[in-house]
Amino acid sequence: MPKEIPQKKTAPKEIAPKKIAMKEITIEPITRIEGHGKISLFLDDSGNVSDAQFHVTQFRGFEKFTEGRPFSEMPSIVERICGICPISHSLASAKACDALLGVRIPAPAIKIRRLLNCGSFIESHALSFFHLSSPDLLLGFDSDPAKRNIVGLIQANPAVAKDGVRLRQIGGHIVEWLGKKRVHPAWVVPGGVNEPLTEQHKDMMLAELPEAYDIIKRTLAFFKREIEKHHEEARTFGNFPSLFLGLVNEDGNWDLTDGYLRVIDAKGKIIVDKLESYKYQDIIAEATESFSYLKSPYFKPAGYPDGIYRVGPAARLNVCSGMGTTLANEEWAEFRGLERGPILSSFHNHYARLIEILACLELVEKLLNDPEILSPHIRSFAQPNHWEGVGCVEAPRGTLIHHYKTDENGLMKWANLIVATGHNNLAMNKSVLQVARHFVDGTKITEGMLNRVEAVIRAFDPCLSCSTHALGQMPLHVELIGPGGNVVDEKKR
Repeated sequence: MPKEIPQKKTAPKEIAPKKIAMKEITIEPITRIEGHGKISLFLDDSGNVSDAQFHVTQFRGFEKFTEGRPFSEMPSIVERICGICPISHSLASAKACDALLGVRIPAPAIKIRRLLNCGSFIESHALSFFHLSSPDLLLGFDSDPAKRNIVGLIQANPAVAKDGVRLRQIGGHIVEWLGKKRVHPAWVVPGGVNEPLTEQHKDMMLAELPEAYDIIKRTLAFFKREIEKHHEEARTFGNFPSLFLGLVNEDGNWDLTDGYLRVIDAKGKIIVDKLESYKYQDIIAEATESFSYLKSPYFKPAGYPDGIYRVGPAARLNVCSGMGTTLANEEWAEFRGLERGPILSSFHNHYARLIEILACLELVEKLLNDPEILSPHIRSFAQPNHWEGVGCVEAPRGTLIHHYKTDENGLMKWANLIVATGHNNLAMNKSVLQVARHFVDGTKITEGMLNRVEAVIRAFDPCLSCSTHALGQMPLHVELIGPGGNVVDEKKR
């Protein structure tokens, strides 16, 4: 169970979140941690920011209410956690169920699961980059907030907006043509998948790849020219030493669906390698803070809170030894050339997302041209042979772990989910503090400062409603709190 950590001494008692009312708890369609965020900035006697807290104020009870359900239902149930990345949850869940069955799933099923995950990555990364972050990156962090949104982006640069829509559509087609539905397809099952890929849909996917390649290549070229305009943000958006966690394959290369856990330090030294995902508790523990419902995982050997680590696009490119595909490998080498060691700034998650889209397109092409991809041998059947199982995949936002325990009848007794937003919780708090210290003058919150606080959170693309349901702004409450506990200033959206 998560370790209870006392609230920080700098936090005035009266700002601790009150127990949330039932009407504020989102049960459907997304129950993860999406909803209102709150940021508290604490000032010292000189008016400088001394501490910051990022609050997730919405309770997520998904793990608890899966108890008593047949384990075989879990891949379908957990898809309802999120409407943006249901595929990630269904894959992690199915892998945990594979472990409960004690089966080795057929090779064609492994390949189609990888194909499905690539489609999900393309769709999600396109949403994050083009629709959620591009208004800041292309229109400017200090631009008019009335225009700094997807509508303003369409008016200012319709070609970029159109590319984003089309690329997301292509990723969505892969999901839809495999699972028969674009959202919550309930197609991944324990032991494999429930239907093979058809030759018609294979040909339809292949036909869209040339256009997708064109879009991502020109977007990469465009972004690399634009990145120099955001040197100050790159220097302050989560730019600090930390550990990095991600999956790699047998050769140490980038992997999204299978592989081993690898951890590196801020200098690039591998400190954990080829760790089977079911042993994740050897290196990861979870803490809780009274100011947030979001758990705070940490690297167990370093303790809490020193064991801060990051997951996600830039972390994956940091931990891997290469991308394993030709075009993406060239871009990866250029990306890693930004610094002498691992890329420390979380601002560069934007850059890494584009490289991962390219890698996914190359992997999709490779998988579709594999003769085994159309095989009908796509599922292994068995009764439960084990009462505990762990599944791990890379979701677009980072490493995702599902851990299940059942009784002898296969009914769920216990579930623990560690999502990417949780892995990054400590890093997000530290990033908000870094941005606030750099941009806040201690007397007044400016609009540009507020937007940068939002933007550093968007760089992680956390599973919050600010990432999915707002045009240019997130439901956010920021307070400036003086040394005596008084609220100096506040902004609400």
